[in-house]
Amino acid sequence: MVQKGDSMARERKLTAADLIDEGYSYRTPQEALRNHIITLIERYEGEGMNHSEALSKLFPNTILDTEVLQELVSALISGSHVLLFGPSGTGKTTLAKDVWNLFPKEIYAVEECPVQDDPLSVVDPEVSRTHPPCPICQSRYWENGQPAAEPERVPVVRKYLKEGYGFARVQGSSEVFPDHLTGVINIHKLEELGDPTSPLILEPGKLLQANRGVLLVDEVGKLPLGTQNVLLQALQEGIVTPAKSRETFPAKFVAITTSNLRDLDNITEPLNDRLSNVYIEWSREHSNNLKIAYLSEVLRIKGPAYPRIYLEAAVYLLENWRELGVDVPELSEVGSNRTMMDIVSRGWAYAQMEGRWRVELKDFRRGARDALYGRIRARGGDSFLRNEEIVSTFLKENLKEAIEEGYRTWWCSFHTERLGSSPALEMEVKEFLRSALKGKGGERTPAVERFLQYLKRVEPSASMLDEESLIRLAAETSEEVSRGENIPCKG
Repeated sequence: MVQKGDSMARERKLTAADLIDEGYSYRTPQEALRNHIITLIERYEGEGMNHSEALSKLFPNTILDTEVLQELVSALISGSHVLLFGPSGTGKTTLAKDVWNLFPKEIYAVEECPVQDDPLSVVDPEVSRTHPPCPICQSRYWENGQPAAEPERVPVVRKYLKEGYGFARVQGSSEVFPDHLTGVINIHKLEELGDPTSPLILEPGKLLQANRGVLLVDEVGKLPLGTQNVLLQALQEGIVTPAKSRETFPAKFVAITTSNLRDLDNITEPLNDRLSNVYIEWSREHSNNLKIAYLSEVLRIKGPAYPRIYLEAAVYLLENWRELGVDVPELSEVGSNRTMMDIVSRGWAYAQMEGRWRVELKDFRRGARDALYGRIRARGGDSFLRNEEIVSTFLKENLKEAIEEGYRTWWCSFHTERLGSSPALEMEVKEFLRSALKGKGGERTPAVERFLQYLKRVEPSASMLDEESLIRLAAETSEEVSRGENIPCKG
C-alpha cells in the first residue's frame, strides 16, 4: 500500500496519479488474499512455528485437523471460490468468518464510488479492459466511453473494508430473492436528484457490497434456483445487473459458501462447478476435540470447578457416538461440536443449581444425558421416542466407559509421563491424595510436587482455585470415579 498517502492527504486530495507515482498496482481480491496468506505463513514459520501451527494461526477461532486446513489454504491460494460442507456443528461458519478476518482490509478506492472501484480500473486502459469500473465512474470520468481518464482528475480515498463495504453475508433461505443479491436502482431517488451519475441512486445488494472483499453465503443449498443463478453469474463474470438497471456493475470477491450434507443436492451443478469443495468433518484428533470442549463459556466464569476427568469423558463420549455412524436424519446433530460443549455446560449448571463447589459424577451424567437428548430433532409421531431410545441405549453402553477413559487420560498421562510408570512414586501421590480427603496435609515429596504442577497445567479451574482447593478437587474426583477400583493404564 502507498505509504506517502497520509501526509499528502493532509495537504490535498489523493488522486490516482499519486498512486501511480508510488508504483501502486491492481490486484484482484484473490491475489490480495493469496499474497497475504503466503506472507503470513512465511512469517509464522520464520518465528519457529511448524507448518501445522502456522496454518492453525491463520484461523484462530477454528479448531480443525491440519489436513482440512491445508486443503482450504490450497484452494484460497489457487484463487478458488470455496464450498465448506459437512455435518452440522463442525465449525463451517466459524471457519468462513475466519477467512474474512484473514482477508487484508486496506484498499484504495475511487472517492464516492458506490462499489469501491479500484482507481486503476478507471485510468489504466489495460486494467479497465479486463476489470472495467462501474457505470457511475465511467460516466463521471470517461469521455465518450473511452477508458482513458486523466489520473489527476480521479480522486482517491484510502478505506478499510467492513460489513457492507467489502464484506457481505447471506443467510440461505427460500426467501432470499435475486434482488437481495443484485441490489436495485432507486427510481424515486433518480427522479428526485435528476442525476443518473449520482452514487445515491444505487442500493447495492449483497454481491455489490462484497466487491473487492469477501462474500459469505451460509447454507447456500437453501437459496432458490433464481438466486443461485444470480450468484453464478457473479462468480463466472464478476459482474451484476441490479434490478431496474440496464447496466452491469463489478462484483469481484472471494466467495466462501457453506452447506450441511442434507442440502448438497439442492446446489445447482453449474454453481457447484464454480466452487472448490472442502469437506469439513469432525476432528479425528482427541487433542483438538478437547480444545473444543474447553470453549464452553462456563469454564471462564466463577462457579463450580469442572474436573479435567469429566472434560475428557465428554470428548470420549462424543467420539464414540461419531464412530457409530448412526444414519438417522433426526440424530444428525447429536455428534456436533456444540453437543460436546453443551455436555460441559449442562453438568456445570446442575452443580451450580444445587450449590456444589465442583461438578460431581452425577452432574456429569445428567449433563451428558440432557445435552444428547437436546440435540434430537423433534418430529411428529413417535419418531422422537424412537430416537430417544437410541440415545438412551448409547448412554447406557458408553457413559461408564467414557468416564473411565477420562480417568485413564487424566491419571495415566501423569503416571507415565511424569513418574516414568513407577509404582512406588505412583503410590506416594495416591497416599497424598488420600490424606487430603481426610483433611490431612500429607508429605510433599518430589513426586507430589510434580503432581501439583501437573494439576495446575491441566485442570480447567486451576486459575480460579487456590492450591488447597485444587488438591481437594483432584482427590475427590479421583476417589469418586475410581471408587477404590484399579482402572489400569492402557499400554
